[in-house]
Amino acid sequence: MSAGDLVVVFGGSGFIGKQVVRALAKRGYRVRIAIRRPHLGAELRVMGDVGQVQLVQANVRFPQSIDAALEEAHAVVNLVSTMYESGNQNFETLNVEAAQAIAEAAAKRGITRIVQMSALGAAPKGARYARSKYRGERAVLAAAPTATILRPSVVFGPEDTFFNRFAEMARNPWLYGMGGTMPLIGGGKTKFQPIFVGDVADAVVAALSEREAQGRVYELGGPRTYTFKQLLQFVCDETDRHPVMLPLASVIAHPIGVIANWVFGLLPWDPPLTGDQVTMLKRDNIVGADPSAHTIQDLGVTSLESIEAIGPSYLWRFRPYGQFQTKQNPA
Repeated sequence: MSAGDLVVVFGGSGFIGKQVVRALAKRGYRVRIAIRRPHLGAELRVMGDVGQVQLVQANVRFPQSIDAALEEAHAVVNLVSTMYESGNQNFETLNVEAAQAIAEAAAKRGITRIVQMSALGAAPKGARYARSKYRGERAVLAAAPTATILRPSVVFGPEDTFFNRFAEMARNPWLYGMGGTMPLIGGGKTKFQPIFVGDVADAVVAALSEREAQGRVYELGGPRTYTFKQLLQFVCDETDRHPVMLPLASVIAHPIGVIANWVFGLLPWDPPLTGDQVTMLKRDNIVGADPSAHTIQDLGVTSLESIEAIGPSYLWRFRPYGQFQTKQNPA
C-alpha cells in the first residue's frame, strides 16, 4: 500500500478506532470511517488533513451498507466488537456475524488487505466472549485467507474501559465495588500484558503495509506482565485511593457477575462484572498461549509504552486532591 490509498475502518469512532484513524492519516492514507451515526462523529474529521477523513453511514447488520462503504477501497480494518451484550448488540451479532459479513464483502470486491481485531485469549473453548472472537477469526479467514488477525491483551489509554473502570471503583467502592471493597477474582493471580492503544494502532498500520503479515495471527502484548492484583494496586497507588482488596473465589464471583449482568441489562450502563468475565479471569491473558502466532515485534513495533509511563497521565483525575497535589498515602 502507498500514501493516498483508501482504508475503510469499521468501528473507527471507538477507543481503539480513533487511534487507528489518526495513525493511518498520519501516514498519508485516506480514511473512510463506516459508522452508524456519522452526524455524531464530527470530531473524527479533524484527525487528518482537510478531506483526508470521510464519514459514511453503515450498519454491520445490513450487508448492503457494508458493501457501499467499501466502494473503491484498497484495504479494510474491522474494529467492531462488544464485551457486553444488550439486545441485538450481542457476541454472535457483532463478534462473529459482523466480522464475517465485512470479510465477505471485502473479498467480493477483491480487497486483500484486511485487518480483523480479535482478542488475546480467543479460543474454541472457554468464556463465551473468547469463543465468539475465535469464531469471528475463523469466519474472516475462511472468507478472506489473506486477512491479518490481531489479538491484543488489555488495551490501555486515556479512554480505556479497564484502568478507568477500576479507578472509578477505587474512588467509589461502595457504589461500584463490592461492599466497599475491590474484589480480587480468583485471588488476583490472573496474568495480563497490557498494551498501549497507540502501539495497537501502529500494529494495525504495519499489518496493512507488510505483505508478510497477510494470513497471519499476531498476539499483541506490552513490555511487562502483571497479575490482576498488581494492576489493581497500580490503580490504587496512582489514584491515591486505598480500598480493601478482598480475594473472591471464582465460584462465588460467577453468580454475582451473572446477576449484575442481568440487572445492568435493564439500565443504560455497562455492568461492573459479568459471569463471562469471571470465566475469562480463569486464564492468563499474555502473549505465548498460541505457539503458532506471531508477536507485535514481528510487525516492527518494538518501542512499547508501559502503564507506568502512560497511566499517570490520565488516572490523576481520580485522585482526591487533583493532579498536582502531593499524595496523602504514598505507596
